[in-house]
Amino acid sequence: MPEDRLFVQSLQKGLALLEAFGKRPGELSLNELAALAGIDRSAAQRMAHTLLKLGYLERGAQGRGYTPGRRILDRSFDFLRSRPLIERATPLIIELQRSTGERVDFSLFDGQTIVYAVRRQSKRETFYATLAGRRLTSFSTAGGRACLAQLPRAEVEAMLARADLRPATPKTLLDPDAILARIEAARREGFALVQEEMLLGEVVVGAAVLERTGQPVAAVHIAGSLTEWPADRFAARFAPLALEAARALGGGRGLG
Repeated sequence: MPEDRLFVQSLQKGLALLEAFGKRPGELSLNELAALAGIDRSAAQRMAHTLLKLGYLERGAQGRGYTPGRRILDRSFDFLRSRPLIERATPLIIELQRSTGERVDFSLFDGQTIVYAVRRQSKRETFYATLAGRRLTSFSTAGGRACLAQLPRAEVEAMLARADLRPATPKTLLDPDAILARIEAARREGFALVQEEMLLGEVVVGAAVLERTGQPVAAVHIAGSLTEWPADRFAARFAPLALEAARALGGGRGLG
């Protein structure tokens, strides 16, 4: 593979320190940061010092270890306000949550993964299910499968062959043939239905948002509880609403 002369390895190392917290959240020592980032301790010390001075890292309890800095939230704000699609989706997602009484999420499609950009909670939540910025595999989520269903099967198979599939619950599908069957079902039905693959007791429908070229760029998710809804009734009630919202958001410019 030819050398990329524009690639700045020192910048990569600095970002790797920040990404280490995605592998192990909480307070990390310098040695832990170095190990998780895959760089030597001396380089990690210099990078951590610089990030600390800039506010992208902060000291942990009693001035020991490191945690992500508040400055990172500034960059999240910059990203969210710079995407016209997220701006357009936000009032629609708020109103959809009010009218359904269920959790409604809006995610951005990123190939093998999705990233939640807008999340509106219902009466029952886990902490992580309320956070924008959470990244999950496309192959196990309703919105992700809905987006994958808009791609050619051969492209999906190639992506699946490269994917690092890990169970989130005992019911997460890991067999490639089973996952492909669910994606094909979403292709036929126009929406995806997922039960308990990311959270036990949860049922979710997802519909893809398409740009003018027909490429999937985002998804609308509606999530409920299996203690209140049989999966077939939940899909019958809420899939049309997810599809309507996705179509209202699709086809525009500046989907970014």
